[in-house]
Amino acid sequence: MNIYVGNLAYEVTDEELEAAFAMHGQVDSARVVKDRDSGRSRGFGFVEMQSNSEAEATIQALNVKELKGRALTVNEARPRDDGDRGGRRSESRW
Repeated sequence: MNIYVGNLAYEVTDEELEAAFAMHGQVDSARVVKDRDSGRSRGFGFVEMQSNSEAEATIQALNVKELKGRALTVNEARPRDDGDRGGRRSESRW
């Protein structure tokens, strides 16, 4: 199951995110999303867990828990809507 993790402190690393979730089950991957231009964290990330039951228990355990002073928002990730690319428009206005 793919899990969305929001309200991350900007200094949280992939390794720290993985460690927080690994206490609750087997983590396949953990990634903090970074701005492509600056390389700075965007304040959210994704954790992939193989077991749905472990993932659901982890969501319950970590939602609104603090990591580096910030209360996390943890829930099942929704599929990406490829039609919405960050508000950018493909058509010209002129």
